[in-house]
Amino acid sequence: QVQVVESGGGLVQPGGSLRLSCAASGSMLSVFGMGWYRQAPGRRRELVAAITVGEGLTKYIDSVKGRFTISRDNAKTMVYLQMNNLKPDDTGVYYCNADPPFEGHWGQGTQVTVSS
Repeated sequence: QVQVVESGGGLVQPGGSLRLSCAASGSMLSVFGMGWYRQAPGRRRELVAAITVGEGLTKYIDSVKGRFTISRDNAKTMVYLQMNNLKPDDTGVYYCNADPPFEGHWGQGTQVTVSS
């Protein structure tokens, strides 16, 4: 069963930080690469950061490189997204899913709002 629960979002001022957490079901982390996705208002959902199974190689979209860090804890079946130096353009609902995602198995997401 594929199930994820995201948490950690909130309202933060530009330049601030947040740490998102994703609790994943079963053996997802030991089988699949995982990603954090973002859906900004009026825009399509996009992959922001991803981490591979095994070696834990990471990739990021250009706009978050150097500011966001994705990590995983297989023992706790958790995936994290550390977000620093947040910008208003980072505003959106953040989702956790496999990479590539299991369509139809999205969680409720967690809202991140960057505003002064």
